[in-house]
Amino acid sequence: MAIEHADFEGVERLALVTGGEIVSTFDCPEKVKLGTCDLIEEIMIGEDKLLKFSGVALGEACTIVLRGATQQILDEAERSLHDALCVLSQTVKETRTVFGGGCFEMLMADAVNKLAAKTP
Repeated sequence: MAIEHADFEGVERLALVTGGEIVSTFDCPEKVKLGTCDLIEEIMIGEDKLLKFSGVALGEACTIVLRGATQQILDEAERSLHDALCVLSQTVKETRTVFGGGCFEMLMADAVNKLAAKTP
């Protein structure tokens, strides 16, 4: 299969997940390592045609499509997704966590309230 007008980043990700090799010439096609996948579909998202590769052996990359009514909403969705992915990657690297968002203050306030209820 040949893909026209593909950006290099997309080609790199495709080679990564399919296990293939990026080549710029077919002078020696027998030396080229070809990638594989189970299914290739052309899908429509809005007005854009995209290729969807399913059943790849190496699941080392994926694409997340974000859509928004305005550029500001789209930018905020992208920032939120980036934050969530950063939290996920750090949680995988380090499984110990520290509670935040006022958790300790609430626990201390609860302890003080319980002690105050016992005090005559």
